Amino acid sequence: MTSTSQQWTGRALSTLAILFLVFDGIGHLLMPAPVTQAFATLGYPTSTAFGIGLLELALIAMYAIPRTSIAGAILLTGYLGGAVAAKVRVTAAPFDTAFPIIMGTVIWAGVFLRDARVRAIWGGQP
Repeated sequence: MTSTSQQWTGRALSTLAILFLVFDGIGHLLMPAPVTQAFATLGYPTSTAFGIGLLELALIAMYAIPRTSIAGAILLTGYLGGAVAAKVRVTAAPFDTAFPIIMGTVIWAGVFLRDARVRAIWGGQP
């Protein structure tokens, strides 16, 4: 059984991750100057930004829906792993490289606290 405080903490962490990633995904769609510059720095053509933004928003939707949240978390982990690889490739600053890892941790902490199935996998109380 999940405690009420555990549920609310999980929801708060998930909401934090969702809000940040929605902001990021919309940024990919709208392509303001900082996003254009980031794509140039990472060596990606700006023509890929719209598709990346749509993918990110679709994965966020999967994560936000309770029935598909675990699949969304798994797929977002892969997406964020690609972000880490891109940052490592250009020798980005340590925090810039670590931030997708931090976001992935927040995503999994949120789903861990609000979903007994995930806790059961990790050997916690179902």
